[in-house]
Amino acid sequence: MEDHALIELYWNRDEAAIAQTAQKYGGYCNQIAYNILGNPQDSEECVSDTYLKAWNAIPQDRPGLFRAYLGRITRNLAINRYHLLRAQKRGGGQLELILEELEGCIPAPATVEDEAESNRTAQVINQFLANLNPELRVVFIRRYWYADSIAAIAKRLGYGENKVKSILFRCRNRLKLQLEQEGITL
Repeated sequence: MEDHALIELYWNRDEAAIAQTAQKYGGYCNQIAYNILGNPQDSEECVSDTYLKAWNAIPQDRPGLFRAYLGRITRNLAINRYHLLRAQKRGGGQLELILEELEGCIPAPATVEDEAESNRTAQVINQFLANLNPELRVVFIRRYWYADSIAAIAKRLGYGENKVKSILFRCRNRLKLQLEQEGITL
């Protein structure tokens, strides 16, 4: 089923929308959630919450890229769930490692004033990604958006793990430099 037809099902409040979405995008959403949470049950629950959130949001929204829309919802829900579980367990995990890698590149907003700078930071990061060659962009996004492991990225792209690590290191340094040149304090 095409995305525009799926969105129409949501718009018309047809419950078949959820089943059709699960059939078409269930694996995609589950992979995003699993990469962040590392637990099949938590991932499944997160994906179910994604469908509910889409169900509640679509009458007001008409997403242009439905796959990306669902991916963003899933990712945000998984990160929130990760933080909740992390607060309860205090165990280490893949997401912690990814966030530590980006720690030196991305400022964290702490006040309302910082929120405006956060929006500017997002613009600079988007420009940075647009200017990366496609090979580097895929590695960067697989790691920092989809939370793929170094090994998974290497396998997916046919690279050695050291090459992936090197690409990520160079990209982080370039991003940090670009942010500093744009006057964004880290």
